[in-house]
Amino acid sequence: MKRLHLHVSVDDLPRSIHFYSALFGVAPTVAKPDYAKWMLDDPRVNFAISARGASPGLEHLGIQVETTDELQDVYGRLKQAGGLVYEEGATTCCYARSEKSWIADPQGLMWETFLTTGESPVYGGDPALDALKSEANACCAPTTPQGECCPPKPELPAKAPCCGAKEPA
Repeated sequence: MKRLHLHVSVDDLPRSIHFYSALFGVAPTVAKPDYAKWMLDDPRVNFAISARGASPGLEHLGIQVETTDELQDVYGRLKQAGGLVYEEGATTCCYARSEKSWIADPQGLMWETFLTTGESPVYGGDPALDALKSEANACCAPTTPQGECCPPKPELPAKAPCCGAKEPA
């Protein structure tokens, strides 16, 4: 069964742990000096916060799976969504060992898909996701007729610019 993953960057970790523990009615499942995670069943979510120098706010979203088959299913969906997929593979992140891939939505919001395979005593590295973010924000870098950034438009010729001619203002 899949679980939604939300990761929020915070300025004040102890204050945020207090807030979210009260909100969820339970202490974090994992608590470290720079990170905390709640594995909730109602709602079914992996909610994490960290104070690691990123701008406060939503850091990324994700889909956590429980089996290799589910991971392959979600990886297939990433490829269907279009855009550049960063296949990180086996990695250490957020005090856990995982197998994961990343994609950016059209607004540049990062999504990770992952299968956790064990714990880790260290937080791990941060993946180089800048290329994904910049591609998501750059429309019209076509690799197919009319580009991948917008839906195909049958009324346009195959060699037309990705999004077609701009309408006069």
